[in-house]
Amino acid sequence: MNKEGLVFVIPAFSISLGLFIVFVLSQNMLGLAGTLIFLILSTFFLFFFRDPERKVPEGENLILAPADGKVILIKPFGNLEFMGGGTLVSVFMSLFDVHVNRTPVSGKIKYFRYNPGKFFPAFKDKASLENEQTELGMENEHGKVVLKQIAGILARRIVCKLKNGDLVKAGDRFGMIKFGSRLDLFLPQNVHIEVKLNQKVKAGETIIGIFQT
Repeated sequence: MNKEGLVFVIPAFSISLGLFIVFVLSQNMLGLAGTLIFLILSTFFLFFFRDPERKVPEGENLILAPADGKVILIKPFGNLEFMGGGTLVSVFMSLFDVHVNRTPVSGKIKYFRYNPGKFFPAFKDKASLENEQTELGMENEHGKVVLKQIAGILARRIVCKLKNGDLVKAGDRFGMIKFGSRLDLFLPQNVHIEVKLNQKVKAGETIIGIFQT
C-alpha cells in the first residue's frame, strides 16, 4: 500500500475498533452497524491506495503510461510553453484503478508548474485547462515530454514528489492523485503512438509511444 493512504486507513480502522469495543461492552446494535461501516471503509482505502510492482519494459526510446486507466483522448495540440506541438494522450483513472503515477520517460525535469484550479469532472476537456493540476516538463536525448496530473471532481490533493532539476527513470513512482483523476501526456511530433482510444493501460508497463529517430 502507498503510504499516502495511511492517513485514511488508520483513522477508519481505529474508529471501527472503537465502535466494536462499544458494541461488546453495551450490546448496542448501532455500535455494530458503525463497526461494519468503518471496516468496509478501511477495506476500500486499502484497495484504493494499493501500489503493485510493475515490470518496466526496456528501451531508451519508449514512452510508458504514467497512470493506470483508460485512454479517453488522442488528438493533436499546438505549441506549449515548454515544447512545440505534437499529440496529446489522456488517461482517465476511475476510483477502481491504481492511482500511483509513474514517470513516462527517463530524463531530467526542466519545467514545473502548479495550478490550484477548480474541480470539474476529470473526463471533461475543460478539466485539462481549469482543474487543479501539476505540469511537468521532461527532456532526454530523444526530445521533450509534458505530463499533467489533473484532479477530478472528487480529488482534492495532487501528490508530486518531483521538482526542477530532478533526474528520473522511466517507470519510477513519483506521485498520485487521490480519488479519481486524469493524466495528460503531451508528446512531440517524432513519436509514434502505440495506443488506441478506450484502451486500458497500466502505469510503467504499457507503451504509449515510441520516439522515432
